[in-house]
Amino acid sequence: MKTHRPTDITIEQAASTFAALGSEQRLAVLAALVRAGPEGLSIGQLGDACGVTGSTLTHHMRILSQAGLVSQVRQGRSIICAAVDYGRVQALSSYLLRECCADCGTGPEHSHD
Repeated sequence: MKTHRPTDITIEQAASTFAALGSEQRLAVLAALVRAGPEGLSIGQLGDACGVTGSTLTHHMRILSQAGLVSQVRQGRSIICAAVDYGRVQALSSYLLRECCADCGTGPEHSHD
């Protein structure tokens, strides 16, 4: 019998989140925010870090926010962007390893570390 862990996600949740990440620019935005840590980056710093600015950055942040991966909070005159759900990012990578590599002998259950 299969046990469910809190980090388990369904195929529907994985597909929806992967769809949100289906852009080189959105991946760059998320990577910059993950590297920045919980403090996040101002919208200007984020644009500089990932090479995406203006309305394009706003568009990508909206999609990532709807997927539950990032947040934006106003602090005075600045907008601070941050990766909000490191657990979800971990769940996605675990999903890939568990579900997509299960039959080839390279999934996490086959790890001998």
